[in-house]
Amino acid sequence: MYREGGRPPEAAVDPVKKQNRFPMARTRAVDFEEKQRGILTSAAAVFAEMGMEKASMSMIASHSNVSKALLYHYYPSKDALIFDIVRTHLTELESAIEAADRPDLPPQDRLRMLVKAVLENYEGADNEHKVQLNGTSALSQEQLSELQAIERQIVKRFSGVIGDINPDLNKDRPLLMPVTMSLFGMMNWVYMWFRPNGPITRDEYADIATTLILEGVKAVT
Repeated sequence: MYREGGRPPEAAVDPVKKQNRFPMARTRAVDFEEKQRGILTSAAAVFAEMGMEKASMSMIASHSNVSKALLYHYYPSKDALIFDIVRTHLTELESAIEAADRPDLPPQDRLRMLVKAVLENYEGADNEHKVQLNGTSALSQEQLSELQAIERQIVKRFSGVIGDINPDLNKDRPLLMPVTMSLFGMMNWVYMWFRPNGPITRDEYADIATTLILEGVKAVT
């Protein structure tokens, strides 16, 4: 019983039951990002070897040394994996280019440093690069738009420097973008033939590619 106008006493509650009323939110594992990066690396290797169509989530789980259940915990589909592989690759590339850029230098030297930064970033990333070039056709328009925005930022930086080298590239005809994309063609397909124990180093090839552009722009205007 309780007095009129008073409040009834709280019923006694088992402390354990009381605690369990409010289950703690599920937290990320300490090594979540490390495992995620390992999955992306393994998935890129499987995609590069098998192709986007033939690669399966089972293959990727096996190559990653994780269960299919854990793989699906991180990525619900192949498309999600492909998107994150390419997004991570492009984001890291953009960061490397930004870190290497020296606007205080003459544009010729600035371009040489940017080309070297790209080729250094591509080292050890052939699988990711293959996925970028060959694996995005199945992505949604929203995903493609996000990736293309990063690509445009990268291209814009290079075209700006090339435009500083030869401001007349767009004077009579729109040649700045074709010249810029020709440079990306030289860089993007290097994985097809470059070998670490080959006749030239990455830095030496960066010098070759840069020189071809520097000398070439003189002849196309």
